[in-house]
Amino acid sequence: MTATDLPGTAGEEYAEAAEHRPLAGYATLTGTLAAAFAAGLVKARLPERIAPQDVVLAGVATHKLSRLIAKDKVTSFIRAPFTEFQEPSGKGEIEEKPRGRGLRLATGELLVCPYCVAQWIAAGFAVGYVRAPRLTRLLAGMYTMYAISDGLQFAYLAADEHAG
Repeated sequence: MTATDLPGTAGEEYAEAAEHRPLAGYATLTGTLAAAFAAGLVKARLPERIAPQDVVLAGVATHKLSRLIAKDKVTSFIRAPFTEFQEPSGKGEIEEKPRGRGLRLATGELLVCPYCVAQWIAAGFAVGYVRAPRLTRLLAGMYTMYAISDGLQFAYLAADEHAG
């Protein structure tokens, strides 16, 4: 299904105005995220609020996990069915481009975009805080430590280059 397969002229107009976008694939992925999120919250006892420190902890962890999934060379096996290698980029990261058509292309676009995959991760942390808060804090803490370590590694390299 392409943009032109959408009902009415909206899909045709969109397709004419932009490069090919796998709108049906986007809709499938968005529906899957919404369904998984809703399923995770069914019959859950929702808190009045999430503590600010948990929001910060999960926010930093979401950033780290999204880069790990979307850019890390070691996780390229996850992206490989949906992407094509382009070049090394940054410390331990690579650039890839999505490949294929339809849902495969949409999945590739999701997997190479840390901003895009972050919403899935954030949704997972939100469900985790409701369903298993202790485990979620542990995992969020672990990935936050990982992110802090990355920052310190970059600071060390910068200081070493400045001194040398």
